[in-house]
Amino acid sequence: QVQLVESGGGLVQAGGSLRLTCAASGRAFSTYAIGWFRQAPGKERDFVAATTWGGRSTYYTYYSDSVKARFTISRDNAKNTVYLQMNDLEPEDTGLYYCANAVGGKIGSTWYRDKDAYNFWGQGTQVTVSS
Repeated sequence: QVQLVESGGGLVQAGGSLRLTCAASGRAFSTYAIGWFRQAPGKERDFVAATTWGGRSTYYTYYSDSVKARFTISRDNAKNTVYLQMNDLEPEDTGLYYCANAVGGKIGSTWYRDKDAYNFWGQGTQVTVSS
């Protein structure tokens, strides 16, 4: 079983920045895909960003269209940690942010956008962006 703990959320004004952290357990962390999702009240849990393992030391990153130019996902395998740097935040970015792990998916597909592809989830960290 993999345990994930998110941190770094908070209240920020529009245009501000936050960095979320996802700390994970597990010896195979370097092979995990880690995804970030967010959920606003009354809405679905939506894909935000993911980092996936492409074999050896190759990693890929993916973003939703709404955050592509503003958010950056990165990982530090030595610390079993994934970061989500969020810049130029907008009120629409408000929500509970979750990280989750997956072992991988079909090459060439967009499996990483599907929350059902992920096995374990953290408890979430709240991000609130005021206008």
